[in-house]
Amino acid sequence: MSKLQDYLKNQNIDPRRVLAASHTLEASRPEDRSTRLAKKRAKGGDESAKEAAAKKPRSGKPLSRPTLDRALAGQSVSGAAKTRLLRALNVVLGQKKKGEASLKDLF
Repeated sequence: MSKLQDYLKNQNIDPRRVLAASHTLEASRPEDRSTRLAKKRAKGGDESAKEAAAKKPRSGKPLSRPTLDRALAGQSVSGAAKTRLLRALNVVLGQKKKGEASLKDLF
């Protein structure tokens, strides 16, 4: 068993719930597209576009099932996947009104 699997079991969290939270959290939205376009406009010197470009768009890459399975098995997972997993898990913990987790707790 991995630290992640132990943590999920202790907190009574189903891994499918973490996947669903990741898909909701990381999904691209129309405002993300406008942020990306504002970054292109900001290169031209438009001041309002520079302010809009300061926001960070969502990645559009949610946590996948195989990646979650590797993390639960204790195999190696990339740093970006660990961050996505942590963000999704913290959303679920927030819904359960529990404290946030850190990467040291999970990996």
